[in-house]
Amino acid sequence: MDKKRTMIQYNADGKEMVVPVRGALSVTSKRARYTGFKQEKLILKKGSIRMKGNMPLPCDILFERDVPIALRDGVTIYTDIFRPVDDEPHPAIVALSPYGKEIGSQWLDDVPSFIGVKKSATSGLQKFEGPDPAYWVKHGYAIINPDVRGAYNSEGIILFFGSDYGRDGADIIEWTAKQSWSNGKVGMSGNSWLAISQWFVAAQHPKHLAAFAPWEGLNDCYREVATRGGVMMPEFIKMLTDSFASTEDGGVEDCISMMWKYPTMNDYWRDKAADLETITTPAYIVASYTNAIHTYGSLEGYRRISSKEKWLRIHNTGEWDDYYNPDHVEDLRKFFDKYLKGIDNGWENTPKVRLSVLNPGKTDIVDRAEEDFPIPRTQYKKLYLNADNNSLQESLPTKECSNSYDSDSKNRKVSYRMKMTEDTEIIGYIKLRIWVQALDHDDMDLEVSFEKLNKRGRHFCLNPMNRIVAKGYIRASLRELDTVRSTEENPYQAFEHEQKLKQNEIVPLDILIWPMGMKFQKDEYLQITVSAYKTKKVWKGPFKLKMAKISIPEEGYTYMPKSKVKMMTLGGGDMSEIAPDGENVELPKDHNHGRHVIYTGGKYDSYLYVPIIPNK
Repeated sequence: MDKKRTMIQYNADGKEMVVPVRGALSVTSKRARYTGFKQEKLILKKGSIRMKGNMPLPCDILFERDVPIALRDGVTIYTDIFRPVDDEPHPAIVALSPYGKEIGSQWLDDVPSFIGVKKSATSGLQKFEGPDPAYWVKHGYAIINPDVRGAYNSEGIILFFGSDYGRDGADIIEWTAKQSWSNGKVGMSGNSWLAISQWFVAAQHPKHLAAFAPWEGLNDCYREVATRGGVMMPEFIKMLTDSFASTEDGGVEDCISMMWKYPTMNDYWRDKAADLETITTPAYIVASYTNAIHTYGSLEGYRRISSKEKWLRIHNTGEWDDYYNPDHVEDLRKFFDKYLKGIDNGWENTPKVRLSVLNPGKTDIVDRAEEDFPIPRTQYKKLYLNADNNSLQESLPTKECSNSYDSDSKNRKVSYRMKMTEDTEIIGYIKLRIWVQALDHDDMDLEVSFEKLNKRGRHFCLNPMNRIVAKGYIRASLRELDTVRSTEENPYQAFEHEQKLKQNEIVPLDILIWPMGMKFQKDEYLQITVSAYKTKKVWKGPFKLKMAKISIPEEGYTYMPKSKVKMMTLGGGDMSEIAPDGENVELPKDHNHGRHVIYTGGKYDSYLYVPIIPNK
């Protein structure tokens, strides 16, 4: 595949942008787990199963496979449709992603223990991270599972969000509303990529989008996934786009090349942020404090959209087990019943904000009702760093001190802590201001970790690979703030141009730490750690992935348990299998070299700005 291929995209104002394209996996590769192109209409019978171990279907389902949809520019994509077997009009829920209409390159079977989701809890008809058709069809909904532009057998190039991606989604919404079986009301649901999609589609204001429910999804690709604080983080995007499959004429938008070409803000990156303030559609938004990709965008989405009818729930578990939790599925149906079916069910009396407060070592608080987020009664407090004894304290140290480390060494960090004198809740946006100097270089990339330690000073962990922390990052040369959008607790970097560090220059950095909700017991510790960030060669997530083998029936889509049917096996290949031109993708590197110095006390007012929540 020619690495120099390009495509034309159009931003929100219709301006043309030339964007590079790279190859994707072949649809015939084992990793793609493609079941093939087959246009058919079937009745999936009640009691039948898609795969061994999955939930039997609770009702008959009318299944239409590989239905063509013509987008506004003539490109044809293909969707699967699951709907009730009757002649009544029904609302629809759309789930947008490039992972495959079914199974595809990512699947819950690939993660240990299905990451908390019991196999028997779903029918296996759902696309990855999408709503389960078995449940929704039983309750009178149609599920629309498209392969987006460029994915699998759909024509075109796979897009990494932006205005054109949102326009595609709007086209799909409007096509759905025009179908003979539709009641004209369309919603959107799904987690992660499927949630991100919803922000960009809702920002296009499709007429028939009646409600949407983003379950943990970022909405600014530059600030939340390509970079954090200007620190380039290409490894997750590389891992994700390496898993996409397309036809020989297709491919995937090469946003890693765009990271190289445009490391600061421009029309391309501005178009990768959804225009949240214009969104007025009813929304049920779900977030958590521990998602390294989606926490900030989910909470900013709730805070910034203009919808008068919007709800937020912050959970304390994982994105997938929360999404498929039966109680939460019922909760979501109540929301959709209100806005897609017009049922007067009292949903409007649901608390606008239900949040969790993490309490490692004790019991988390879950679904506590609050008036808004951030919590209106928040009292912010400055905790000053003291390099003399590596502490945090409530008054500015009078003595000027410093800590230093070698950013090229293994021990490239310094921590500051304080023992809590009383039980304390910290919930909301957090900021660290520090004065720094790079002795041997003209830039630095920093990573900041905010966490709770037990009374013995030990870390709390979600699992052996993951501590419970809130993170912040910054590239010193991109420290300039957007003074209009920034607040004390939520600094907003402009990213318009670089300001390289001069020799002997000591500068303040205002570092956004993504929101956290944490309960500290008396005598536990609050710790903040500043370290030199190092670019990873590959993305290392919270668990190890293994390409599962999936057995499904060759014909009929589902089958009755214990019946003898001919099966086909998908997957079982190498999880690292990628398109040939993805092997030589060079990733942007960090900007660290030599010694870093952190200054505190006196004229160097380095401090942690924390949101304290008083009792009601």
